[in-house]
Amino acid sequence: MKDIEFGTIHIKLDELMKKNNISVNKLAFRSEMQRTQLKAYRDNKVGRVDLAVLARLCYALDCKIEDLIEYIPPEG
Repeated sequence: MKDIEFGTIHIKLDELMKKNNISVNKLAFRSEMQRTQLKAYRDNKVGRVDLAVLARLCYALDCKIEDLIEYIPPEG
């Protein structure tokens, strides 16, 4: 999600998946989500974040919300 004036939100799903050594298929099974939806979150290509999806991901990865998303302030 990008809005340069206000900063950006970075979804750290890719990093968490690598850290936990978990594949998209395995995470899809654990979180009961479609692989295409997971890939969109993994690749930071979602326009609107769904709170239920974030809850599923935190549950499946046994992490906190701050482990999953990060606010990056605008430059300058």
